[in-house]
Amino acid sequence: MRKAVVGTLKVAVPIALGIGLVLHFYRQLDEAQRAALFDAFGRASVPWLLWSNLLGWLSHVSRAWRWRYLLRHMGHAPGFWSCYHAVMGGYFMNMLLPRAGEASRAAMLYRSEGVPFEKGFGTILAERAVDMVMLLGIAGLTLLLQADKLDLFRQRIATFRAQQGPAAEEGGTGWWLLALLGAAALAATYLLLQRPAARARLRDAVRGFAEGMRSILRTPDKGPFLFHTVLIWVLYVAMFAVGFLALPETRTVPAAGVMAGFIAGSVGIVLVQGGIGAYPAFVALIVSVYMTGGDGTLIRPEALAMGWLLWVAQTLMIISLGGLSLLLAARKRSSP
Repeated sequence: MRKAVVGTLKVAVPIALGIGLVLHFYRQLDEAQRAALFDAFGRASVPWLLWSNLLGWLSHVSRAWRWRYLLRHMGHAPGFWSCYHAVMGGYFMNMLLPRAGEASRAAMLYRSEGVPFEKGFGTILAERAVDMVMLLGIAGLTLLLQADKLDLFRQRIATFRAQQGPAAEEGGTGWWLLALLGAAALAATYLLLQRPAARARLRDAVRGFAEGMRSILRTPDKGPFLFHTVLIWVLYVAMFAVGFLALPETRTVPAAGVMAGFIAGSVGIVLVQGGIGAYPAFVALIVSVYMTGGDGTLIRPEALAMGWLLWVAQTLMIISLGGLSLLLAARKRSSP
């Protein structure tokens, strides 16, 4: 019973937060802005969104190929399609349950290729560490490009906080909420570690991560691994940038604005499961700064529409291709 409640909350709380953000930002728009928002949806260029999705799909292909270099150094040689289906299936599962994608990805590769779960999971965690370094590097470069707009960003964030009411503006409840969440996380971790099976799984995960990091440092394929790492993130940013061509109003956003929006969207995905609500709102909040011909509003309707278009396009791709990968992987296991 307790497991069912916890599992339900893990899904329900992020979704509720995302829906709350959707409603909040929609209410901030007046009637004219709401009309402009839906008008932007109707004027969006579908071909540009399809090109954006193609670049996103190629990044997933590159990720599957990169994964093989780490596994090969560990003595395993899984086929490309097994790795690809595991990657896409992991993305699909990650939309349903928080952080379930990594575990399901390793489990799928174990079932299809016999790669031990702890090794597959460890390489995935090691990949995540490398990707975090890449994201921080892009964020640092983006920050340098925004040097002349830092004060404006602070003003917009202050305006946004002020619109949430006195409590949010003063930060009165923020620290209490963070402290409560931190205490709950510590208590959950303590209770989890009291179980021998949980401690064993944690030890296996740590060993797998350490082995995965050693695989990155010692693999003879350092050059190809680095190439695919850079390619993955170039394709991520390109996917985001090409999407901006879908609307005339966002085509004039400069490269600095595109990168700032990319980082803002990444933060939204981290904060809310699947990025629902948070991704388009954070993208719009930042990108609106760079849009020409604005009326001084906090969020431009076209920028909010752009955030939603990008989020919907990416989500549909994950649902369709990730679901197909799960189906094909299941059929392969069931075939004689």
